[in-house]
Amino acid sequence: MNLYFAPLEGITGYTYRNAYADLFGGVDKYYAPFVSPTVNLCFKGKEIRDLLPENNSKKVHLIPQILTNQADYFIKAAKQLMELGYTEELNFNVGCPSGTVVAKNKGSGFLRDLDGMQRFFEQIFLWRDQLETTLDISVKTRIGVYSAEEFPDILAVYNQYPISELTVHGRTKIQMYRDKADMDAFSYAVEHSKNPLIYNGDIKTVEDFRKIKENFPVQDVMIGRGLIANPNLANEIHGADRLTKEQIKKYHDRLYADFEQIMKADKHLLYKMKEFWNYVSWNFVDEHRCAKLVRKCQNLYQYHIAVEKIFETLEIW
Repeated sequence: MNLYFAPLEGITGYTYRNAYADLFGGVDKYYAPFVSPTVNLCFKGKEIRDLLPENNSKKVHLIPQILTNQADYFIKAAKQLMELGYTEELNFNVGCPSGTVVAKNKGSGFLRDLDGMQRFFEQIFLWRDQLETTLDISVKTRIGVYSAEEFPDILAVYNQYPISELTVHGRTKIQMYRDKADMDAFSYAVEHSKNPLIYNGDIKTVEDFRKIKENFPVQDVMIGRGLIANPNLANEIHGADRLTKEQIKKYHDRLYADFEQIMKADKHLLYKMKEFWNYVSWNFVDEHRCAKLVRKCQNLYQYHIAVEKIFETLEIW
């Protein structure tokens, strides 16, 4: 079974991916946070920096993700990404639940317009089929906007097209990341999808992974927050020993040093490292104290004292 690293906007950029691949690995594919094409002829600066081959480690098998609701924008973005060397697979985002994204009828907001989504797929697969090279188009989706009852109609649209892999996150848009992933909806996908499925949602431990493997005949699993919280999770799934505090410290120090090189101000670095601890604190027995020690820091001096205290006094599960 393959393990895929889900994209999280603002977190799993190239600096993070490179450090993760060097220190942990165990992941077969990394999906990049989405790029959103506009009327501009091509991506510029920050829009494309995360995907430049020279910024990404050779250890990272990277798949770009595109967020749009217009076929011509998708095709324009796809052409530029293919020029950068991404000729194997491009992923289409129909899952992002962010309010600003959904308001533009993109991400999971596109699920409200199944006729429009059908026209979209008609155009991009017609374009794809005319290429001289083989390009897989995969999709990451939610099960609806308001209710899982929407999912059968959504899946019926996907079933009309040769999607290389369909990643199903078992929540609706309005659920965001609350509640449990809907196993009934994924069971429906297993029974009715004509395309290969990837399971996504709520895999935070080896036991969570085993339950999915035992209950569903899927070949691949995508993990997001679980891998950010426990960067050794993929290796543990493959049989490695559990994450240690020493590994967390080494990972923290590598990320801090790498982010320090590219951050323009101390406050940006502090924010980035607080984001790191929002997830990694899950590993500590006293999770709330760990998170609080970092959260109350107002500058890097306080931050270093807090981190030293965490590693000296707190234990992980």
